[in-house]
Amino acid sequence: MSTDTKAQKHIIRQVNDLRNRLRDANYKYYILQSPDISDQEWDAMLRQLIQLEEKHPDLVTPDSPTQVVGQAPQASFNAITHGQPMTSLGNAFNGDDIVDFESRIARILASDNQVDYLAELKIDGLSINLHYQDGILLWAATRGNGVQGEDVTFNILSIEGIPKELNDVPETVEVRGEIYFSKSAFEAINKERAEDDEALFANPRNAASGTLRQKDAKIISERKLEVFFYALGQPRDVGVETQAEVLDWLTKQGFRTNPQRKVVKSADDIETLMKAWTSERDALDYEVDGVVIKVNDLALQEELGFTSRAPRWAIAYKFPAEEVATTLLDITWQVGRTGKLTPVAEMEPRLVEGTQVSRATLHNPDYITDFDLRIGDRIVIYKSGGIIPKVTKVLVEERNEDLPVYEMPTHCPECNTELIKDGPNFICKNRMCPAQVLEDIKHYVSRRAMDIDGLAGKTLERLMDAKLVKVIPDLYDLTVDDVLALEGFAEKSAKNLVAELEASKTRPLERFIFGLGLPQVGERTAITLARAFPSIPQLLAAQAEDFESLPDIGEATANAVVNTLQTPEMLQMLRSLQDKGLAPTPPDNSEQGDALKGLSFVLTGTLSRSRGEVKKELESLGAKVSSAVSKKTNYLVAGESAGSKLDKAQSLGVQIINEQELASLILSHS
Repeated sequence: MSTDTKAQKHIIRQVNDLRNRLRDANYKYYILQSPDISDQEWDAMLRQLIQLEEKHPDLVTPDSPTQVVGQAPQASFNAITHGQPMTSLGNAFNGDDIVDFESRIARILASDNQVDYLAELKIDGLSINLHYQDGILLWAATRGNGVQGEDVTFNILSIEGIPKELNDVPETVEVRGEIYFSKSAFEAINKERAEDDEALFANPRNAASGTLRQKDAKIISERKLEVFFYALGQPRDVGVETQAEVLDWLTKQGFRTNPQRKVVKSADDIETLMKAWTSERDALDYEVDGVVIKVNDLALQEELGFTSRAPRWAIAYKFPAEEVATTLLDITWQVGRTGKLTPVAEMEPRLVEGTQVSRATLHNPDYITDFDLRIGDRIVIYKSGGIIPKVTKVLVEERNEDLPVYEMPTHCPECNTELIKDGPNFICKNRMCPAQVLEDIKHYVSRRAMDIDGLAGKTLERLMDAKLVKVIPDLYDLTVDDVLALEGFAEKSAKNLVAELEASKTRPLERFIFGLGLPQVGERTAITLARAFPSIPQLLAAQAEDFESLPDIGEATANAVVNTLQTPEMLQMLRSLQDKGLAPTPPDNSEQGDALKGLSFVLTGTLSRSRGEVKKELESLGAKVSSAVSKKTNYLVAGESAGSKLDKAQSLGVQIINEQELASLILSHS
């Protein structure tokens, strides 16, 4: 193989790896609202991909993250097409990038005339598009993939600063803004989630995204989302000539706009303003991750136009992540529900981007080894994504030469069981370890499982400290007098808790199965199991091959579930729960037909109906609708502009049908 061929293959691997990592990060960011990398890491990967594609334009594909915006709308929401596409922004990280931005504008305009810019704070939130027809708010949608977003019309009605009607406006008006949480509201939400033993939101942006996608309007109203508006889909239609006038027009119409904005005239002015706002950002009660610089003149914006994913007339100048040095005081180990130990850095408290930080996750033992972390080291931390504290380096030059190498634990810090190594992690295999039992019970009573109100983490800890609860079945032995003996309980709240426990005995079977914490069994798989095995005895009698025959359950998951269900501890717990009257309600399948039972579908492209409608119809007939094509897929339903899923289906030999053929298929199975 020639050197050139090897180099080309290496570049292709680099490009594909970057694309996959960016797509995975996008999915966790937009859909799961649980990012696992910082904005800075994402930006760096995107920049690297852009540079590679610029050097090798033959490798550019339409679905590359450099060519698309955001993430496709979730199937659980109706999709809405924006009147004008909602694009992303290019990024600048230093003064040189701003000079390059100015130079590009001058080159495209073929003019050395001074260009004015409007600088606005970049709110770290969730983009929203409002559509008004004849002055009446018709719909609201998230940015989605830039072309289509999720219909969240009813979800935004309780947010202040959104007029329901406009006066003296064109027939159609689209207004763009950013929905966000204030820092104080975000802290209050995470405090409440911690008390309810729910996973904490990583940052205000993800909290806003998760809240706006709630189905319960009451939750949205209670959480106090806020919004700033900053753009119009067709600004010239309302008679304005500059971006500054757009914001003035929005304010006069009753839209909430950010007063932090300023017209600047050069890269030097931008740099001066950037330094001022960088030092002032901590005083704001909302998260900002940079400054948006826009050509102020709308006519020049039109002349400059767009790339495939961003306007040429605007750029986001990102604030640098604040790094702070501190001292590592200790490394403690948290034992999770599955027995995995997670190391935590205990540090001298430091103020980082407005928040006092004294702890940071170290992920796994390899992280400690790779950094050669030692107790007493001077370390550098920053907030990943503005919220999650992360150790970035060790100041080895400041290390005391007498500091000993850190010794990894050999036994569980909670029960003293000898640890085993599983990949990069330490595992405590003692399922009766107090820390694991506590986490098991927390999961069992959580909102998404048995939803037992009043059993927050502190209450459970007090019950366990008092030896009233040692394992899950002990919950059903609690009396009003037992609960009254705990600090913070009055007679009414004690009675309510005992009543909640009694009511939980007939919770839906899928909630109970999820609450058992079986390996790799989330809420969706729990529903599948409940439908297939509608009682505890049937679930226990199932063999691995029975589980493996179900959708989305592979051999590894099937074996893990069977092995867990057949452990002496699990069998004893299930017998005890049944003895105490636990009788979960089996799923009501009366409304779900079985005409398409056993068939798996994937939907792609633009259909005549929303994908949500088609998905609901197929599932009502017993079919399984997945988001990804695999060997288990029976049919790909392809609409207009079908993309990569169509290619994959063809490569796997999956049968491809259109909507008319789908209708015929349903009719033939009825």
